[in-house]
Amino acid sequence: MIKISDLREGDFVMVNNEGSTMEGEVTAIDTVQKMAQVSTGENNEFWYEADALSSIPLSDEALKKINFQREDQPDGSVKYLKGAFRVQIERPNDFNKLNFWYREDKRYVNQLIALHELQNYYLNMTKVHLTAAMI
Repeated sequence: MIKISDLREGDFVMVNNEGSTMEGEVTAIDTVQKMAQVSTGENNEFWYEADALSSIPLSDEALKKINFQREDQPDGSVKYLKGAFRVQIERPNDFNKLNFWYREDKRYVNQLIALHELQNYYLNMTKVHLTAAMI
């Protein structure tokens, strides 16, 4: 379950629709009724309560899906790049400790975060929402 207050339009989440789980993008948020409208494909947009939403764990696959470029570093760490934004992990596929930065703004996170949380950090740091679009 994700708290509706943690979501922003454009965030990627998983929705449980009558037993079927699918990935979708938040298109609107109603903080009064505590619901998020999520698009899971063409003409497939519905409102969901928080208990029907779950996060997408941050992973190599998730970052590649939103067009981050992976660079394996000589010291064994992995850096992901999208424009001037960088995400670095100490070991391949270990997303428990993250360093990410945009220009002079650097952040360190010592816990596993979800894709929508990275999107919110990105928005806070760059003032642009992180989408799957190429930069």
